[in-house]
Amino acid sequence: MGSSSENRARRWSPNQRAKQEQIIEAAKEVLARDGLAACTARAVADASPLTKSAIHYYFDDMDEIIDGAMARHMSGCLDRIRAAADEHERPVDRFWAAVRTYLEIFAERPNAALLWFSYWVDVGQKSRLEPIDRMHQAMIGVLRDLLADIPVDDPPGRAHALFSYLLGTLMQQAVRPLPFAELMPEIASVCRLDSAGSGEGRAAQVPPER
Repeated sequence: MGSSSENRARRWSPNQRAKQEQIIEAAKEVLARDGLAACTARAVADASPLTKSAIHYYFDDMDEIIDGAMARHMSGCLDRIRAAADEHERPVDRFWAAVRTYLEIFAERPNAALLWFSYWVDVGQKSRLEPIDRMHQAMIGVLRDLLADIPVDDPPGRAHALFSYLLGTLMQQAVRPLPFAELMPEIASVCRLDSAGSGEGRAAQVPPER
């Protein structure tokens, strides 16, 4: 069952729905710039053309706004990953381009990993893990499809294991960054690429630059 703001939105005019979109985009900007703790109704209002009272009108609470903004961040990340993969034809090259791009996104934005883990802790403390699980499953789905195309054994299991590895790697890279070429043998092992027919002999090679 949807939230009361979602129910109201079904009756809104295009102009009202556009205002809701403005709020989500403003929250996305605040989160990227200042982090989760700073994403308040006042901060979102200051980053948008709307007032604080308007924000409370269009959404039930800040959690709903933050969920929407974080989903937008994930959607943008997935779009960039898919675009990187689409620049290549061979399935193994598509896979490596996608994984490298995932790590590059967080390397380019040092606060992104902290924001993501802060959000994870916040939803966990509030016992409302469904929004972040939905985002995680979307990323796992992309990895699963790429691995299935190579192919590897048990793409769903390998994709889940790889995603868990990548989450830990984000923290490691923030403390002691390693070149992607040094991470590739570990990633190949997690995904069992060495035993994949089409990837054999190339699994640990640096993929071509975009």
